Amino acid sequence: MVRQLDSIFKPKVIACIGASDRVESVGYAVMHNLLIGGFEGKVYPVNPQHKTIQGVTAYKSVKKLPKKADLAIIVTPARLVPQVVEECGEAGVGGLLIISAGFKEAGEEGMKMLDQITATSRKYGMRIIGPNCLGFINPTLGINASFATKMAGKGNIAFISQSGALCTSILDWSLDQSVGFSHFVSIGSMVDVGFAELIDYFGMDNSTSCILIYMETLKDARKFMSAARAFARSKPIIILKAGKSAEGGQATLSHTGSIAGNDAAFDAAFQRAGIIRVDTIAQLFHCAQALAMQPRPQGNRLAIVTNAGGPGVLSTDYLSTRGGKLAPLSEETMKKLNEFLPPSWSHGNPVDVLGDASAETYRKALEVCLADESVDGVLAILTTQAVTSPTDAAREVTKAANNSRKPVLAVWMGEADVAEGREVLEAGKIPNYRYPESAVDVFLRMWQYSRNLELLYETPEEAPKQFTPRKDSAWRIIRGALSQNRKQLTEDEAKDLLGCYAIPVGMNKLATKAEEAADFAQEIGFPVAMKIVSPDALHKTEVGGVKLNIATREEAAQAFAAIVKSVKSHIPKADIQGVLIERMVKKPFELLIGAKKDPIFGPVIAFGRGGVAVEVYRDTQLGLPPLNMRLARRIIEGTQVHSLLKGFRNMPGVDLEDLAFVLTKFSHLMVDFPEISEIDINPYSVDHESGIVLDARVLLDDYQPRRKGHPHDHLVISPYPGKYTKLVTLKNGVEVTLRPIRPEDEPMETRMIEKLSTETLYFRFFGYVPRVNHDFLTRFTHIDYDREMAIVAEIDKGGQKEMIGVVRIIADAWGESAEYAIVVADEWQGLELGGNMTDYILEIGRDKGIAKIYASMLATNKRMIHMFEKRGFKITREDFETYHAELELSSAMPFSAELPFMPV
Repeated sequence: MVRQLDSIFKPKVIACIGASDRVESVGYAVMHNLLIGGFEGKVYPVNPQHKTIQGVTAYKSVKKLPKKADLAIIVTPARLVPQVVEECGEAGVGGLLIISAGFKEAGEEGMKMLDQITATSRKYGMRIIGPNCLGFINPTLGINASFATKMAGKGNIAFISQSGALCTSILDWSLDQSVGFSHFVSIGSMVDVGFAELIDYFGMDNSTSCILIYMETLKDARKFMSAARAFARSKPIIILKAGKSAEGGQATLSHTGSIAGNDAAFDAAFQRAGIIRVDTIAQLFHCAQALAMQPRPQGNRLAIVTNAGGPGVLSTDYLSTRGGKLAPLSEETMKKLNEFLPPSWSHGNPVDVLGDASAETYRKALEVCLADESVDGVLAILTTQAVTSPTDAAREVTKAANNSRKPVLAVWMGEADVAEGREVLEAGKIPNYRYPESAVDVFLRMWQYSRNLELLYETPEEAPKQFTPRKDSAWRIIRGALSQNRKQLTEDEAKDLLGCYAIPVGMNKLATKAEEAADFAQEIGFPVAMKIVSPDALHKTEVGGVKLNIATREEAAQAFAAIVKSVKSHIPKADIQGVLIERMVKKPFELLIGAKKDPIFGPVIAFGRGGVAVEVYRDTQLGLPPLNMRLARRIIEGTQVHSLLKGFRNMPGVDLEDLAFVLTKFSHLMVDFPEISEIDINPYSVDHESGIVLDARVLLDDYQPRRKGHPHDHLVISPYPGKYTKLVTLKNGVEVTLRPIRPEDEPMETRMIEKLSTETLYFRFFGYVPRVNHDFLTRFTHIDYDREMAIVAEIDKGGQKEMIGVVRIIADAWGESAEYAIVVADEWQGLELGGNMTDYILEIGRDKGIAKIYASMLATNKRMIHMFEKRGFKITREDFETYHAELELSSAMPFSAELPFMPV
């Protein structure tokens, strides 16, 4: 795949098919831009009607070119494109950029052409950018393969846009603002290459430090999430997402549906992937510039140094209303500031150095604030004053910033008077803005990015209890409804389903006549709640289907009759299955736990304040399954009601660990059953002792067939692959569990690595002895199971789990090949553990469709070399110290006869 995309973005020979001499045509513009952009390779115009185009020899067909084209740019009418693509394939072209438009606009015939183009490109192994796009620009190589009127400047930002028109506007703006690009790409209709492929490609590009995206729609969300999660930690991905789906704005049948709209699902997905979402084009580039120039803040505490009170107040207002904090200056900081600031300075944060402050005063104030441990970043604001040189002040600010590891942002207010000062700041890598709000906004987004990554890679705690869902029982409930052509479970069925996943539901009984209702109510214990059970009564309260606080047998019998009568009057043909009787529960907090299947991201989980006014409060946080305890806690902490749940004044808090566990179990339910369209638990009533489901609604889709070995296609994040679990017995008789690694394994892996000998560390890390800390280990324990697999060897030692080895394969973005690595604890070497682990990871590689496994090893690691030779690896020498081992999985037979997968 890298080679194929290199053909497009790093070509040596380009064919422009449809090039023209007609000045007002797209073919002319593209050819002209290719010739004047500075590209040092060959450019061949292809047009059967001309001998030369723009002074260059033209060719009748791409098959007639003197050299094979790496890239073919197609600007012909849409009706000719399918044949042109076929000719490109026959000519061995590496990749295609289809600028031509008019496919979808041509209706059914146009869609047929797109299908034909896609099939042809796959037949010949060509990747496609477009169609219906502006093209792309690679400023580093001088390639302007677009019909834009300008050439992009050189820089380290990769910009990807679905809108060609927006590209031209941004290109014009970027030149005015001196913003440069490593790549500038308009992707159009994305019939082939989309956001995921480009994130993977630019993520591995050394000239790209940040990826910016303008997004309107998203295809293949799972591939996108996998790519984004792979690179967001090392290269910021900033997205301007336009458009909110009509579906998200429509009234829906449940509380969860009305809250979990499609745009909110994008928010949840971006947060889970570590993506920065912005709302304006200015924010898009401001964030990119700041992250490229300055270190990320470790917190949200900002110090403001200003020579004018008004801008300081505006900055403070914006900061405090959007989740930031004014940094509390320490006594030591105040003392140092008092030593050189005039007596009338503000004596607090914002630090108002007054209008006559010199450039040196600015520098000193910044240095003192940056040295304060309570300060996470500094904003320097300057307004033009007769006694202050904006240029000199900019130089001093740059000096102060260069001696600190904290971010410094600047606001030089004005235009002509501060223009030179802005140039000095820019040269000194200080992000600068015209208005205070812009700078504060960037600081907060930088902090939110840091905080989001920190939370995403925080080591989750173990679940408080062992949890084994009753999947077969749950499936029988769902299958029973679907077999009756019902798309909604009754309330008793819904609660039984939740009970299969150990989500607490109270004792309930279904009465089919008044006398039964009286008996059941007495058995359960007064007071009771009574609710209609009917697939036709979705909102029970609205049809008189609920009676509360029933205190006697007589009231229960009367309530039964009243409920049935009321429902029949509202819905004469209602299928009434009975009345559900439950004990009344009164707890201080009513919460919402729900999920809705989003058309792009699959199931989205919602949590927040519940009750009848849930749409009024709109205090809800969303998340994507699968959830672990840490992710569940994060969802809870994102709501306003969390402040109450922790305990407020004299009201005790709830068991937040148990509440997070309930969300985790709920997540398992959504992972296991793609047939669930929507779940609405409202309220989930909770106090300091426990929680209980009081009402539940479950909507279903048709049966969803599972691909063999791929039961979770409905999710955009791969869940824990429990099927890759097996037991092996070593030569010494010890039984070892081989299973996929989890984020929760970090402490156990830490203990194992700390005990490794110097030689074992030397062989595993090629002489580098790692500093074993959280940042180091998260790269090994927080993995994307779609791209990587790590199998741990675990034993039970005195009732405690102990890790004694890890083997892993890390696949490329397209699953074509994977790198192998292994480490076995010293005392467990020589017992065939490494061989068992290697055989198993190779079998998993086959199961995942990986074609090739490769590894590097030190020449002195004789045991590893022998193990690879025994398994058919081809071994070659990389250099004097290193060997390279490679195995084609598609042709190699498994070393062991049978490696069965244990079911979940």
